Amino acid sequence: MNDDSPRVGLVMGSDSDWPVMQKAAEMLERFGIPYEAKVVSAHRTPDRLFDYAATARDRGLACIIAGAGGAAHLPGMLAAKTTVPVLGVPVPSRYLKGMDSLLSIVQMPKGIPVATFAIGEAGAANAGLYALSLLSIGNTDLAARLDAYREELKAMVDAMQLPPQS
Repeated sequence: MNDDSPRVGLVMGSDSDWPVMQKAAEMLERFGIPYEAKVVSAHRTPDRLFDYAATARDRGLACIIAGAGGAAHLPGMLAAKTTVPVLGVPVPSRYLKGMDSLLSIVQMPKGIPVATFAIGEAGAANAGLYALSLLSIGNTDLAARLDAYREELKAMVDAMQLPPQS
């Protein structure tokens, strides 16, 4: 494994999930973390899902960010087939606006954990940041860059101005 080998897997059930999952990719790119992005459907390509999960650790992945909408079985099924941490992102669905996805991902049975994030883009971005936090364990450079990012967020809030109050 070299420095350019993917450290994070970014998977989704369909290419229509990319606009949401791209927010996780943007966080990883901002910090220069190599990742791989793939469509792996729990229902349409179960053999691909099983192979992806079974080989994740040997391929050097530290975690998998899995986004899914609707029935949203992808994160849970990945977690069932690997001990690499799985970070679940509920993708908004057409009719239930992602509540179905959230409940499918968060309601895992005891023993098969999936860290679950907010529905949509904020959840995907936070999953990316969480992956970075995992990778920063034992990596002082990345930890320092995450600290600097937090300082940027603080500075943004400090610079906010409200209109004069009467």
